[in-house]
Amino acid sequence: MIARGIGHLEALGRFVDFLARALAAIPGALVGRLGEVIWQFEQVAIKSLAIVVGAGASVGLVTWFQTHRLLAAHGAESALPGFLAVAVVVELGPVLASVLVASRMGAGLAAELASMTQNEEIDARLVLGTDPVAGLVAPRAIACMVAVPLLTVMIDTSALIGALAGETVSGTLSPVEFWRDSLRFLKLSDALSATLKTGVFGLLVGLIACWTGLNAEPSAESVGAAATRGVVGSTLAVFAANAALVPCIQVATEWLGWSRF
Repeated sequence: MIARGIGHLEALGRFVDFLARALAAIPGALVGRLGEVIWQFEQVAIKSLAIVVGAGASVGLVTWFQTHRLLAAHGAESALPGFLAVAVVVELGPVLASVLVASRMGAGLAAELASMTQNEEIDARLVLGTDPVAGLVAPRAIACMVAVPLLTVMIDTSALIGALAGETVSGTLSPVEFWRDSLRFLKLSDALSATLKTGVFGLLVGLIACWTGLNAEPSAESVGAAATRGVVGSTLAVFAANAALVPCIQVATEWLGWSRF
């Protein structure tokens, strides 16, 4: 029991050291490895567009149909665009975009680096004096950190377009009225903070997935296991960070007086 506890503390210490080195390497990667950052951004953002837009449109459309039926029974369907916009932009969109990236890139990055570990590419880099954290982890973490907020904007937009499609088919509001009503309760401060916090989610996804891959055992079975752990760890990190950040953001916006906007 004691030995296991000490082992967990040692693993935590190694993870904290990894986080510190990765965060310290990010400025250098932006300057010296910009091409690699852009290529990784393409892997994260561009190749995730299809699933993000599809998921957003589906969520918006289905949410509209389900909620419209309930509100119409009480004669309150006119409030639906405003409530739906707040729910999507403030919470559903950011979390869904982050979870989709965690599912896709958490597995992809962990498996990629686990495969490099298996093929002794990581050891070769160390022998040549190249830091794998600066060369491999930092560009991937930056790409995830930048891509997730942009994907959040795409999923928010597609969800609202999906809801507009439902309104056009079965509702009574015109497109102009729908967009006007959708902004009734939404504040700029809420939309900005909800979108920008996903940069933290993306950073966590990239770091945890890379950590999982770099610490995989050098065997064929470990690649699949690393992919699974990468998805689970990244997704849990997104949920935990969301629960921790939201109260902090609310307190900060109130203290700074941004809640009026």
